[in-house]
Amino acid sequence: MSILIKNGLIITMNADREIIHGDLFIEGSLIKTIGSNLTCPADRVIDAAGQLVIPGLIQPHIHLCQTLFRGQADDLELLDWLKQKIWPLEGAHDAESVYASALLGIGELFKSGTTAIVDMATVHHTDANFQAIYDSGIRALSGKCMMDFGAEVPASLLDTTENAIDESVRLLEKWHGKDAGRIGYALAPRFAVSCTPELLAKTVELAQKYNVAIHTHASENRGEIRYVEELSGLRNILYLEKLRLTGPNLILAHCIHLDNDEMAILANSRTNIVHCPSSNLKLGSGIAKIPELIKMGAQVGIAADGAPCNNNLDGFMEMRLAALIQKPFYGPTSMPAEKVFELATLGGARAMGLADQIGSLEPGKKADIVIVSLDELRTSPTEGVSVYTQLVYQAQSSHVLTTIVDGRIVMDNRQLMTIDQTEVLKRAHACSKRVVERIS
Repeated sequence: MSILIKNGLIITMNADREIIHGDLFIEGSLIKTIGSNLTCPADRVIDAAGQLVIPGLIQPHIHLCQTLFRGQADDLELLDWLKQKIWPLEGAHDAESVYASALLGIGELFKSGTTAIVDMATVHHTDANFQAIYDSGIRALSGKCMMDFGAEVPASLLDTTENAIDESVRLLEKWHGKDAGRIGYALAPRFAVSCTPELLAKTVELAQKYNVAIHTHASENRGEIRYVEELSGLRNILYLEKLRLTGPNLILAHCIHLDNDEMAILANSRTNIVHCPSSNLKLGSGIAKIPELIKMGAQVGIAADGAPCNNNLDGFMEMRLAALIQKPFYGPTSMPAEKVFELATLGGARAMGLADQIGSLEPGKKADIVIVSLDELRTSPTEGVSVYTQLVYQAQSSHVLTTIVDGRIVMDNRQLMTIDQTEVLKRAHACSKRVVERIS
């Protein structure tokens, strides 16, 4: 299919940060041409006059399997949140509820302008999670959550080391590279608290063998850090470094409570840090030192985390919050809007290992594109106003009109095209009721 987007203000995010008033032509899955007054024959022409044409937002830390639990685990700190609510709920999932949860989350992501994610599934029924990713058309890295340790991990989630590895390899070989590379696999040990050193070490070996990413959590909560120190004698990041996890293929969510040595390790190793401001505030975990990490050269992306600790998957809200929460500590210029938008696009692309394919609008890159309306009270007036200001401080997810992934329109004028919203809502309600009843 070919698509011609006309008359938009194109926020390229290319190396020169060009902003072009003009047209963008998509052929198949790729951006072919950007210019003025293009006359390319197209199957679909979209008039984007008065609208911003932006790279799709990229969120490198999401839990699609948790979308069904939105509102089920509020006002708790991380470890209580996991032990009392989330782990039992995840353990009560069946294949249908995992599929419904993932589609519910993906629909919300499309309607708020996110085109690509790094996702951590739960321990079981991961094929259903991948099937929802495949059916919906989102770009994603995902993987089975691996958990083989912990006295307080429920039996419904506690796996053997052997099965965690074997099942991960089976899923990787089935799904990695699916649909011309739109879907990829990321090995997903949950965190050091619930994984043996043997599992983490084997994960490193598999990542090297298959050339895939590792996606996990670290240094989110002070209690978590104390627990890892008791187990290993080391702080979280030093422990991960010892096991050879740190590096460009590691996607590490949160990284709030870091000392100077740990910050240097993450920056120097080019480990991908994912900042999740709403989740970190809601769970009372803290505020990551993102300006300091950026100054040290660390690679940073922005994401919403999961629905039960947020309670939404809105990338626009995360951008605004990521910019605002640092200013009382580091000053009003510490997280400028343009930099925040870079983290939400190119930062996520780097985390996914796809910076040469997504994150900016350039000929030859994948057509992952979002069209945002400026014809709203809260985004007006527009004269003389930075587009980055409009996107980070003013725009909301409801201003997203069209979402395109891999050259396919997945939301058209606020209507989901690859997901039946009515049916997904119906299934989600029924599945949620069933899963919650299993642990009551």
